[in-house]
Parts: sequence; C-alpha cells; structure tokens
Amino acid sequence: MKPIFSRGPSLQLRLFFAVIIAIILVVVDSRLGVFNKVRSYMDTAVSPFYFLANGPRQFLDGISESLTSHNHLELENRTLRNELRLQSSKLLLLDQLKHENARLRELLGSPLRRDEHMMVSQVLSGGMDPYRDQVVIDKGAKDGVYEGQPAISDRGVVGQVISVSQLSSRILLICDPTHALPVQVLRNDIRVIAGGTGCSDDLQLEPLPSDTDIRVGDVLVTSGLGGRFPEGYPVAVVSSVKIDNQRAHAVIHARPLAELRRLRYLLLLWGADNSPSEPMAPSGVYRAANERLMQMLPQVLPEPSAEKPSSKPPSTATGNR
Repeated sequence: MKPIFSRGPSLQLRLFFAVIIAIILVVVDSRLGVFNKVRSYMDTAVSPFYFLANGPRQFLDGISESLTSHNHLELENRTLRNELRLQSSKLLLLDQLKHENARLRELLGSPLRRDEHMMVSQVLSGGMDPYRDQVVIDKGAKDGVYEGQPAISDRGVVGQVISVSQLSSRILLICDPTHALPVQVLRNDIRVIAGGTGCSDDLQLEPLPSDTDIRVGDVLVTSGLGGRFPEGYPVAVVSSVKIDNQRAHAVIHARPLAELRRLRYLLLLWGADNSPSEPMAPSGVYRAANERLMQMLPQVLPEPSAEKPSSKPPSTATGNR
C-alpha cells in the first residue's frame, strides 16, 4: 500500500541546495550588482523605523548636551565676573596713583601699600541686628577671614569684619553709627575722620574749621592712618558743606561710593599685617590716627640735634693787660 503523501527530499539535501543558491546569489550580486535597487527600496522602507528607534536616544543626548553647555556657561560666566571684580578693584587705586605721580615724582620709589591677597565673597543676607548696619558673607575662618579685616566692592570701601565663624562672617558697614574711618581728600590730602550716621544718610566728617578747603564733589579716599584700611581706596564723595556760624565750624557730609544697600559681592583684603583684632570705635580711630600721625612727624621734621645750638661757647681772644 502506497503512502498518501510521498516523502520529499531530506532536510540535509534541502539545506545543501539553499546554501549553494545563497552562494551563487552573493557571487552574482557582488559581480553584477543586480540587487542594488532591491536593497535600496528595502532600506527606504525600513528607514522610518530607524529614526523612530533612534529618536529617544537623540532626545536624551540633546538634553544632556544642553545641561552640560548651560552649566559650563554658568561656570565660565561666574569666573569672568570674579575676574572683572578683581580688575575693577585694582583700578580703584588708579586716580590716587596718578595724583601722587603728578605731585611727588621724587617719591616714585615709595609706592602705595599694595595688598598681598584678595578674595571674592558673596553677600548672603543683611545682619539680624536691626540696630546695626551689617551684612553676612559666605567666607569664614576656614578661608582665613579675621576680625577687623577690610572689605571693599568694585566701587569703594564697604566696611570691616566684626565676627567670624567657620563658614560665614559678619561685616559692619561704614554707614553704621558706630563706625569711623580715617580718610583724606584726594585733591589736597586734608586728613579727616568720616563717621557713619546710618545707611539712609550720608557719612559725616569730624567738625572742621569753617575755612577748611573741602568742596562739594571732592573725593575722599582711605588715608591709612587708622592702620586697618590700605591707603588710597575710594570711600565717598562730598555731598554738602554747610557753615555753622554759631560754632564757627563746617558741617560736611559725604555720600559713600559703594552701593551699601545693594551689595551682592565683596572683596576681602589681606595686607602685610592681618592679625585678628576687633574693629575700633570712633574714639579709638581718632586716637590711633593721632598716634600714627605723631609717628610720622619725625620723618618730616629735622633732627633735634640739627637745630640745637652748640653747648661749647665760642672762644674769644684774651690778652694780658
């Protein structure tokens, strides 16, 4: 009895013929390129699936590159701003240097005291004490900040450090009523003491004779007499000069150059003497300035021996009569 379905070639035989046909097609296609158009049509039909499958990866890569570029630009922008503030602070001394160079060319060998180090700090908040004008910055003892350290902005003197913690510090502004600062007039080097009267008002200078040569618009810079602030940094501009006829003295106010109400970044100064010390009260500033001035007097006055007459009387000719 014959089977209903006749058996075909074995699997091994069919596999052998399939391999032979595949080899022939590969050789013919490599020699003649008869399947190029077919391959092109198939690639065109499948390409949308390529884009669809690659879309999420491209989207995520784009987001990653955007975030990386944004962070890089923010870092670069922050670095450039800090460099600009450092350069601006150095330019603050330009007017003082020009003034000294024009008037005292022979003293070029004795330049102004230059700071050894500066650090940019950011203002975190205003002080918590409602009765004192102060700000809190993001630099502390771990950064080398010390009490009494001067602080400036890119426009002028701001104040000095009054307390230091490990991560932050508190700065007393020059407009505070308890703060006083020795200054000098850039135009004629008249030295005075400028005291704060509150940040809503201008600084007030010590009482001066009514004939003192200080005018509205004069620039006040640090004199260095107090021993805290280096000489030559801008402080304020004279805003008003009034004569008190009853007391025969001038009442002078000066507007701070630094925008004390809108501080965001400050520069901390390190000089040759950065020993920690508490900020001085106005009376202490007066005393220190006078002592510093008396120490400077021997440098400009002649030696006492040069003016003292000779103790030996002049010899006179005598003769026997």
